[in-house]
Amino acid sequence: MRLIFKLILILLVLGAIGLTGYAYLGDMTPEQQDVSEPVILDGS
Repeated sequence: MRLIFKLILILLVLGAIGLTGYAYLGDMTPEQQDVSEPVILDGS
């Protein structure tokens, strides 16, 4: 029983380290592009 808790604790620590590493090193920047649309103004 003690071995199971130790294994779960190790997996949680490794998961937290992996998630932190992915958050800092993962390339999650969106692609950027220029958007240009004409606007028609009502002259009233």
